[in-house]
Amino acid sequence: MAAPMRFPVPIQTGSYVVPNVEVYYPSVYGLPNRGAQAAMNEAIRAQANAMIEEQLGQRPPDGGATTITGLYELKTNQRGVLSLTQSNYAYTPPAAHGMTLLRSLTFDVATGKAYALPELFRLGSGYEEAINRSIRRQIEDRDVPLLVEFTGIAKDQPYYIADKALVVYFQLYELTPYVYGFPMFPISVYELQDFVVEAGPLGRMLPGV
Repeated sequence: MAAPMRFPVPIQTGSYVVPNVEVYYPSVYGLPNRGAQAAMNEAIRAQANAMIEEQLGQRPPDGGATTITGLYELKTNQRGVLSLTQSNYAYTPPAAHGMTLLRSLTFDVATGKAYALPELFRLGSGYEEAINRSIRRQIEDRDVPLLVEFTGIAKDQPYYIADKALVVYFQLYELTPYVYGFPMFPISVYELQDFVVEAGPLGRMLPGV
């Protein structure tokens, strides 16, 4: 098996601009594995389109024209891992404020595979309780205001990888009041090293892997 690419992959900005919609997203290019490149770009564009459709579908019947602005951030681009977020802000008058959606993707750039949270960890390792324990501790230590009790992460919990941390996050209003923004809970890879798949995206953030 070929060694995973460890250098940053080239990224350029793509756009989807039509009346009332201006969305920018990352596009990978110049990879030796064109199939992996195509798979990543297709997943990124599909997520961007799904976010636009979701926000247009939430428009109230008596509302005005919805305007959507979308941006992205690269969180990790090293060690053969690309992890990114895409955020769309939508406003429909006469609402008091707009709403932002946040989504993320984490790829193995050698294969183009996108990883769901459970795929970062060994089967049956008990990673869920380790993450839940860290989130509960952070809620208490940071005095995070809750709308509902935190009962644990979902199987499809959104996340991204930033340097040597797994960042688990929740949508607006899902856990905290709107004014708090997106509640994000960074968890050091060292705290999770007993559970991770070393060859997976999170395991590669460990030194010596």
